[in-house]
Amino acid sequence: MSAPFSWIRPEPHGIHVVPADCWIDPSRAVDRALVTHGHADHARGGHGATIATPETLAIMKLRYNTDEGTQAVHYGETITLLGNVSATYIPAGHVLGSAQILLEHAGERVVVTGDYKRRTDPTCPPFEVTPCDIFITEATFGLPLFTHPPIEEEMAKLLARLAAHPDSCVLVGAYALGKAQRVIAELRRAGHHEPIYLHGAMEKMCRLYEEFGVDLGPLRLVSDHTKDDMRGHIVICPPSALNDRWSRRLPDPITAMASGWMRVRQRARQRNVELPLIISDHADWNELTRTIEEVNPAESWITHGREEALLRWCQLHQRRARALALVGYEDEDD
Repeated sequence: MSAPFSWIRPEPHGIHVVPADCWIDPSRAVDRALVTHGHADHARGGHGATIATPETLAIMKLRYNTDEGTQAVHYGETITLLGNVSATYIPAGHVLGSAQILLEHAGERVVVTGDYKRRTDPTCPPFEVTPCDIFITEATFGLPLFTHPPIEEEMAKLLARLAAHPDSCVLVGAYALGKAQRVIAELRRAGHHEPIYLHGAMEKMCRLYEEFGVDLGPLRLVSDHTKDDMRGHIVICPPSALNDRWSRRLPDPITAMASGWMRVRQRARQRNVELPLIISDHADWNELTRTIEEVNPAESWITHGREEALLRWCQLHQRRARALALVGYEDEDD
């Protein structure tokens, strides 16, 4: 029998599942890729075969023109790969279609989480705790200072600012995949049913979410309306458009940004953000540590962020852990 877990190897450009001759979230084109979700630091085109949830494959088709050589795997479905390796896709709670991948081989279980969060999100199924021997976890917000407030508080801040300035609009910078749709859905849940205006770059992804049953309510394009139409309304755009010439067509916009990084005041100042909204699609420090405790793996592998602090926490709590150094794993304006 081979040494324990010799069949799965962290390489600079991804997780290599050796007997199956496949890779998880590789940063370069490979013959066979298992993809956890559609963000560009985990998904890309050019693979010979791409295995992911139907939602992630639809997102990849829209973003990267990935169409041929795809295989859809639904949540809870197990497929058999080469080398007697099985893979099961389990909800990760990050964005639409996001999945943890449970790999089983030679009596050993490995969970690759991709990115995940533990908060309720009306746009995707919640994270499911899955016991395993090795737990490969992200650490985007792997520092104790990162504790995300309840999203209801952030929505209340946004709506209060809107109500206080009826002749302006509130322009919210939000990442086009996941964050924008979550903000819209949470506004609807908070009782805001007025039209929400979109930068043109947001439209196709919002429509894709609606195709998969996510109700976003009335949406309108900024380009189809006048300044007066948008007074007293919320406008959502990519973070890159917050302070560019495009925003000049808006009625006295109050700039806001939805991101876990808004916990850091300097980040808000750098972007000239008047209303920082601490809204993240990643687990915060308390959720990262709680998840490791609940999964209770024999060993945790830590990647995609602040590995050192989470590694130290594991050591202090007598939990085996190691930090991985994967190329191409960068946060996308969370």
